[in-house]
Amino acid sequence: MAAASPGGDSIRAILLDIEGTTTPIDFVFKTLFPYARTRLNQFLMEHGNQANVREDIEALRDQHASDTAKNLHPPRWIDGSPLLELGSAAAYAVWLIDCGSKCSALKSLQGKIWQEGYRKGELRGEVYPDVPTALVRWRREEKVIAIFSSGSVLAQKLLFSSAAAGDLTRYLHAYFDTTTGAKNAPQSYAQIARTLNVEPAAVLFVSDVEKELEAAKAAGVLTALCVRGKSTGQPAGTHRVIHSLEEIFGAD
Repeated sequence: MAAASPGGDSIRAILLDIEGTTTPIDFVFKTLFPYARTRLNQFLMEHGNQANVREDIEALRDQHASDTAKNLHPPRWIDGSPLLELGSAAAYAVWLIDCGSKCSALKSLQGKIWQEGYRKGELRGEVYPDVPTALVRWRREEKVIAIFSSGSVLAQKLLFSSAAAGDLTRYLHAYFDTTTGAKNAPQSYAQIARTLNVEPAAVLFVSDVEKELEAAKAAGVLTALCVRGKSTGQPAGTHRVIHSLEEIFGAD
């Protein structure tokens, strides 16, 4: 049996996942990921000498060494010249994308590539129709609204600032990515609550991934399982099931 809905007055902060919660999964997997994947090599060749991109490359190198030590067989990393290094970084980043990696360095690099796409007008953020209405309402009710996604903070801001409904970042108080911690780790949610200066029991985390919800629950955070469209048949367990963000506190 699903958990009962918590009272709105007891919730001070709402923490939102992106994929499948605020944004269609297809936008991420069929638009954003392919966009970055096809532009990785060119982007690194053009911007590989910039300090913030160099940081990503060095972090990728460290991750590559770790993956190699674990016998995961990533593509060979070749140094010796800038072209070889950048080509190796691009090939490894593509391999990480294909593996579904949530590596922070990869996410940071993807965010920079998407930033160019948004700036050029080749990308525009997508959110479900109920999202702007819910954000406006929660802000009016003085809720603290934050995002927790495996995508970088930069990528999060770009998505919400370019939605068809307008710049939604004005409703958002904070952004968290994997530099805070893994989304399936309870300590990540405890850290987010501390950063928001809110007790875990006053935070509601909304996601479409039950493992993430279990981690949040273990940290004392309230949870809601977001099921978009047709039911997946996924059991609700101890998590309340919603199909729209407007269901969280009931419709006006």
